[in-house]
Amino acid sequence: MTLGILTRRLCGATLLAQALSVFFGALVAWRLAQAYNEERADLYLVGGVALALLCVVAVGALRSRHGAALGWAVQILTLASALVLPAMVIVAGIFGTLWFLCLRHGRRMDTVNAEREAQARQLSEGEG
Repeated sequence: MTLGILTRRLCGATLLAQALSVFFGALVAWRLAQAYNEERADLYLVGGVALALLCVVAVGALRSRHGAALGWAVQILTLASALVLPAMVIVAGIFGTLWFLCLRHGRRMDTVNAEREAQARQLSEGEG
């Protein structure tokens, strides 16, 4: 099922904000790992940047029928990033909740708008 325009806009804004948060989280994980001389410091940065880019790709995918599924995958991966940086649990919780609410209420708003358009068409056809 493809998403309506309002749902896509709401979800897209959420994913773009999430991309920024994930990117900044990756920078924090990278610098902390460097401070503790961990060998995986660069891997944390690359993984975080890849997840941030996946958020942006998911925005573009919202036009396809698999866009919402990719968005959910991004939410799960963001939660999984808490294995590296525990504070990402908060980020994942905030954006996971926003994602759910955008999908739920966006679909409702799209349905209401479609009903209004149908009623307006019926009224205009009845007058003409």
